[in-house]
Amino acid sequence: MPKMMFGDTSRIGIPFAKDPHVIKFQGRYLMYYSIPAYLDQSNPIPGWGVGIAESKDLHKWHKVGEVTPASEYEKKGLAAPAALVVNGQVHLFYQTYGNGKKDAICHAVSSDGLQFTRDPSNPIFNPTGDWNCGRAIDAEVFPFKDKYLLYFATRDVDYKIQMQGVASAPLSGSFERNQWTQQCTESILKPEFPWEGNCIEGASIIEKNGFLYMFYAGAYNNDPQQIGVAKSSDGLKWERLSNKPFLTNGDPGSWNYSESGHPHIFQDDNGKTYLFFQGNNNRGKNWYISNIEVKWNAQGPYLKKQR
Repeated sequence: MPKMMFGDTSRIGIPFAKDPHVIKFQGRYLMYYSIPAYLDQSNPIPGWGVGIAESKDLHKWHKVGEVTPASEYEKKGLAAPAALVVNGQVHLFYQTYGNGKKDAICHAVSSDGLQFTRDPSNPIFNPTGDWNCGRAIDAEVFPFKDKYLLYFATRDVDYKIQMQGVASAPLSGSFERNQWTQQCTESILKPEFPWEGNCIEGASIIEKNGFLYMFYAGAYNNDPQQIGVAKSSDGLKWERLSNKPFLTNGDPGSWNYSESGHPHIFQDDNGKTYLFFQGNNNRGKNWYISNIEVKWNAQGPYLKKQR
């Protein structure tokens, strides 16, 4: 078994945690992740939410909070968090949940990483154009050169193919709705190889040696979903590093046999990088989050140890 195996049992009584995103903030690691709706329908907290866990070593985690629906647009739930530390505050980007084509990206801010204030302009982004259905999920916000880049997953108008798009906002501005400008008139990355199925989602970005690297999830959950990598010099045009997954699902009987999915690439203060991802071996009855160290050479990322 891997060194890190985190599952949140608070909602449905069995381990269930998805869509990890990790930051280092005020001397500790914080991980934001998706948690499902309570089984008890009479529970006053509706729908999916975001869990918050804390760690000192990136391996042992304990839950310290939640972000739960707090407005009309979130009433069915929220999920798939991404966190960014700017000027001593944590900016959380997340999607509304359960609205199909109307799901969109939202924003909130916190001074302690636990209690968040919603952006009055929420939802802050949903895409336009005849190449997509208007939906935006799985936000990733990354500063690059003179702008913030917002990566999102959307679907085609037939609601079958999941793919990637990108928007931008100035570094000098805020993250409110009127700051974002869509930077694509078609998908910047969509399924091409057999292992990617009908889905590319969950983009996570890191900059190395002047290039951006996107770790992404290929195929829908448990198809199996696996993780690929693409490279870009401008954040808009992307080239895959391989026609095969970077991180595969596990062998039969392993904890991640059904998938290794929804990546987050995290760089620590010492320069080491860790790939966080979700997995399970029962086609999604429960979910764990784990991580693996990623090394780098002139060709790009490689795995120190395959799990």
